[in-house]
Amino acid sequence: MLYESIDALEKEDAFLMKKAIEARGKSYAPYSNFHVGAALLLDNGAIVLGNNQENAAYPSGMCAERVAIWKAGSEYPNMNVVKLAVTASSVNNPVTKPVGPCGACRQSLLEYEIKQAAPFKMLLMGEVGEVIITDSLVSLLPFSFDQSFL
Repeated sequence: MLYESIDALEKEDAFLMKKAIEARGKSYAPYSNFHVGAALLLDNGAIVLGNNQENAAYPSGMCAERVAIWKAGSEYPNMNVVKLAVTASSVNNPVTKPVGPCGACRQSLLEYEIKQAAPFKMLLMGEVGEVIITDSLVSLLPFSFDQSFL
């Protein structure tokens, strides 16, 4: 689904996106100047934040989505993810379109969706503007690779 802005979202979704924006503001991105924040809502009501963490030794940094999902997996191993909000901004250019996770993040997030045997929603936004909401990671990663191939 496509929404015109964060203001058009349901209250819970807007709150979660605002938490992602808060996380984005704490990212460490001195090389790319591309700041990403993620906020996960778990089924126990906890919100887990993540942001991108860069490193001069590329590719040693880590994306916001994987920081958040691995933090949730570590701190709340038996809780399911209900939804994930992601937002991005750039010092170099305004980010006015929703930004989706990179391929490595999509694969990592899909692993958790498969593990919990239940889909979770993703809310994707740039710095401002439209918000896209998907119902599952599968919609972002068709023909995905999972444990059934191993």
